[in-house]
Amino acid sequence: MIDPFQRLGVTPDASDQQIRQAYLRCVKQHPPEQDPEIFKQIRQAYEAIKDERSRLTYQLFQQPDSTFESWLDQAFALSPPAPLTAAQFRDILRCALDDMFYE
Repeated sequence: MIDPFQRLGVTPDASDQQIRQAYLRCVKQHPPEQDPEIFKQIRQAYEAIKDERSRLTYQLFQQPDSTFESWLDQAFALSPPAPLTAAQFRDILRCALDDMFYE
């Protein structure tokens, strides 16, 4: 999948409103009748980052592992490392997010 921020032409710190405006602009430029494949990519990009929860999920779980692991390195630099691997931490965080948002 192409990076959704690049696909929509926004930065990772863009607001929900800015992302929605970028999405609508892209849809006008590439309507589904013109090129269904590009429209599908635009729609997937928007769904991946349309709100704060979606962006967090994308940034933690769908970006390459090197990004996640560098984030962990920065977090552990502030405090002693926990006896967990990155994969274990990711699983714990995923469960916590699921519990928080799907209860």
